[in-house]
Amino acid sequence: MPNFPLDKSRAFQVRANQALGGGVGHDLRYADPVPLYITHGRGSRKWDVDGNEYVDFLMGNAALLLGHADPAVVAAIEQAVGDGTHFGNDHPRHIDWAELVCRLVPSAERVRFVNSGTEATLLALRLARAFTSRQKVMRFAGHFHGWHDDVVHGFEMPFDRPVTLGVSGNEKREMVTLPDSDDQAIQSELASGEYAAVIVEVTGASWGRAPLPEGLLELLREETRKHGSVLIFDEVIAGFRFSPGGVQQLSGITPDLTCLAKILAGGMPGGAVAGAADIMRLFDKTGDAEHDRYGRVVHFGTFNASPLSAAAGIATLEQLADGLPIKQANEQAATMRAEIEVLLQKHDVAGFVYGEASLFHVYFETDPRRRSDIGSAADVPTDEPSRLKGMPSALVNRYQQLLRHAGVDLMSGTGGALGSCHTAEDIQQATTAFDSVILTLLEEGLIHQIG
Repeated sequence: MPNFPLDKSRAFQVRANQALGGGVGHDLRYADPVPLYITHGRGSRKWDVDGNEYVDFLMGNAALLLGHADPAVVAAIEQAVGDGTHFGNDHPRHIDWAELVCRLVPSAERVRFVNSGTEATLLALRLARAFTSRQKVMRFAGHFHGWHDDVVHGFEMPFDRPVTLGVSGNEKREMVTLPDSDDQAIQSELASGEYAAVIVEVTGASWGRAPLPEGLLELLREETRKHGSVLIFDEVIAGFRFSPGGVQQLSGITPDLTCLAKILAGGMPGGAVAGAADIMRLFDKTGDAEHDRYGRVVHFGTFNASPLSAAAGIATLEQLADGLPIKQANEQAATMRAEIEVLLQKHDVAGFVYGEASLFHVYFETDPRRRSDIGSAADVPTDEPSRLKGMPSALVNRYQQLLRHAGVDLMSGTGGALGSCHTAEDIQQATTAFDSVILTLLEEGLIHQIG
């Protein structure tokens, strides 16, 4: 591995541990030996306080399809800053942003902006419960919908154990978690007529680490329509990444509500719930005092559709509307996946690479019992969420550490997100890093060869 100084980073870590709860601002920012403290980014690259340079596959937690400091986005924010950072009132950019979302996203007849993907799913569930006058919600094991109490359980292995302290447990009675592969259970539960909504991560669990079973979205659309439940697509990551209109545009399946964030706000804080007008009307005031106080969905938020977020979002979505940057990102990701697959085969590793659109994931088989049944590379792939999301943390952490020391930063787990900013040079550098990391992991016995 090349020289990788961390002196300044270690000093920042000391300060962070004294000033920040947990020492970081997001659980995915924990890293061995120290978190990254980034000073600036340009395009596909970023630099930390020690001057180390990274090919970035984190991309702002998948929020930056155009890359760091995109000139049009920066110019839009600079103009907005000059006009005023925050008003507490509505503003023209708010309307422009909403109209653009409505034009691009098939389900978006109306839009309500929030500040994050977590807020988007929280509000979507409130809307669904208000619209149906039901309380129960169906979600799927391994799928991630943010960190609020309603949805925080069930996304990490093992799926049936609490993920965090501080949640009362009452939510579990209303949030039913099922395997996304159990069609019979899904149909049976929805037939009860008790469900306000079904929420599904349209990429598959955790931005595609466990892909969706074929036909699931079609099944959910049919069954929710039949039994009067609201179908909610979580497109927080997929929205504007898989296509200008997200997975729903590609699939031709239109949900009742869609949760958006990430790319939506062009790297600024921002999210949204978009959906059918008959559901979104629940926000409306009519002038009737009784209705306006008790007959509608209440929603506040000081920074909803902030002028700066709206400016960045508009500048981003306008560039993505023709689909060209998305196509470029998808092509680079396909090349990345192909190059990693070549490396796995070269070193005869019991693993495989997969992913859709501009995302990639790598899986290493570590179960001795399953490895004994693997005779060739064709036997390695698995679709079991418990395996795909259950690789040993020691392996995942070491894999991430080695890649960082080789100048490559990932998103989470063993995968990453690409943007239109990534180049052939980036792919080549990353491929060289993966090659070295695979050899080290083999030497350390954390991954294994076939046979």
